[in-house]
Amino acid sequence: MSVRINLDLDTLRTFSVARELGSLGQAAEQLGRTPSAVSLQMKRLQDDLGVPLFRKHGRGLTLTEAGIIALDYARRILALHDELLDTMQGAKVAGNIRVGCTQDFASILPSVLSHFSPLYPRMQVELRIEGNGVLADAIEVSQIDLAVIIGHESRATAQTIGQLDLVWIASSSFALPQGQPLPLAALGPQCAFRKRVIEQLESKKVPYRIAATSPSLDGLWAALLGNLGITARTALNLPEGLMSSNSLFNLPLLGQLPVTLHRNARSDNMAVDRMASLLSESLKLALLSRSDGKAQRRQRNTIIEISSGRIRKHK
Repeated sequence: MSVRINLDLDTLRTFSVARELGSLGQAAEQLGRTPSAVSLQMKRLQDDLGVPLFRKHGRGLTLTEAGIIALDYARRILALHDELLDTMQGAKVAGNIRVGCTQDFASILPSVLSHFSPLYPRMQVELRIEGNGVLADAIEVSQIDLAVIIGHESRATAQTIGQLDLVWIASSSFALPQGQPLPLAALGPQCAFRKRVIEQLESKKVPYRIAATSPSLDGLWAALLGNLGITARTALNLPEGLMSSNSLFNLPLLGQLPVTLHRNARSDNMAVDRMASLLSESLKLALLSRSDGKAQRRQRNTIIEISSGRIRKHK
């Protein structure tokens, strides 16, 4: 009877982290290794599996079909491994974990919390739904441990998860007033969307006025449905009766804003690590679901190229 090879979990994690960060150098830095050690791990993984995982592509290397399959299995193995540790060790961890989330992404919380609670049954979760600026400030003064925020990517606590397209939003029955300033409905002055809109309108010399303000999305949606004005943010979770487009009424394009996960530097324990991981994965899924069919096909057909310490994506 032949003896099976036991794959090294540490090597699988390096493989996964390198793909996630997009750089062998960054993976080495995060894992506390030298680039040459990471390269050696990749060679050993290929030797252990007994099939070529890489092939030459110009000056670099791309993953073979087997390499893409191996990456998928590595992620699944690591997820089960981490969940096992969480389940066994999490039952002993007690305390509080304070989580903040912008209103736009509150829909990801039920699945995140329902996954987290059985793993850490003695951890009490305190949830705070607030505006982006308020949450970013709360992280910096240690009022909360983690926060899902749109914008504020320049803060030291931020990790950028992805990008969101900004769109103009109005009632399907809204009509632009002729010869008058553009009526805007917006949240407070610290709102990243409000700042971007005003910045773009002023740069294009489009006259505007603040027609409605609200501290919450519900109030903002009510103002739009009442035809008080137009607003701009993401197309996430729009109520029925509203329409959106990045060039609605030929208004200026607004570009994108980053989705960021912020962590208080003093919040350092396995429960916070796990919550951060769950929030990050859920955000990525939510962002992917916002992509159109063409973008999703590009994601599925991505080829990874490793060249000069970089992992590049090609169609």
